[in-house]
Amino acid sequence: MAVIQELLCAGLNDTISFGNHTLSLKAKLDDFEYGGNIWKVKTFAKMTKLEKNGMFVYESVPGTSVLNFHEAEEGITFIVEGAEDAQITVELLEDCEYEVYIGEDSAGKMKTNVSGKLTLSVELADAGEVPVKIIK
Repeated sequence: MAVIQELLCAGLNDTISFGNHTLSLKAKLDDFEYGGNIWKVKTFAKMTKLEKNGMFVYESVPGTSVLNFHEAEEGITFIVEGAEDAQITVELLEDCEYEVYIGEDSAGKMKTNVSGKLTLSVELADAGEVPVKIIK
């Protein structure tokens, strides 16, 4: 996957791509309008964070590059790449159970906390692109 040079860009089928895990210094892009929403991304090698309309959507430690990020009523799908294994936190519906798929394998069912956050680990070191699907 190519690193997203623009930091945040619109894709096909209501998707966005964001983040650049190869940057040594922090970079951010504010006020990106897409799909009737205002998006903001902060990214570099140590962290990537995405917000929509001022609200938390995605965060990874260390930083990641994310392709084809798509939010729907039933969950979230995206492809992630990074230099190291990453801990990823996403915002979903509060106190709900989701089936999490990393690559082709199910990581099992996970429940969001009372604020709707779900945290998962993805092995990225030397893995290239890894698809993630979180389905209600």
